[in-house]
Amino acid sequence: QVQLVESGGGLVQAGGSLRLSCAASGRTVSRYVTNWFRQAPGEEREFVAGISWSGVTYYTDSVKGRFTISRDNTKNTVYLQMNSLKPEDTALYYCNEGTTWGQGTKVTISS
Repeated sequence: QVQLVESGGGLVQAGGSLRLSCAASGRTVSRYVTNWFRQAPGEEREFVAGISWSGVTYYTDSVKGRFTISRDNTKNTVYLQMNSLKPEDTALYYCNEGTTWGQGTKVTISS
C-alpha cells in the first residue's frame, strides 16, 4: 500500500522560500500524477501543482512563476519549491496520488 509523507513546512516571512518534500513508500512506479493540495483555515482544499511520472507539470494560476514542482524518481520523492511566498499561501499542504493522501505539512507565512 502506498504511503505519502510530507515534510519541509514551517514559518517564514513574506517573500521567503520553503521547499516541501513528499516521500512515497510502498511502490516504485506510479501511474498517477503526484499532486500538492493545500487547505487554509476555513477554506476548502485546493489544487496547487501536479507532476506526472515523466515530468509533465501542472500549476494553479496563483502559484505560477513562484512555485516549482519536481520529482526524483530514484528517491520516490516529489518536491515543491515555493518562492516569493505570500501570507495567502498559509495553509496545510498535502501530497496526493490517486486516492492516497499524506498527513500534511503546515506552512505559515508572516507579513
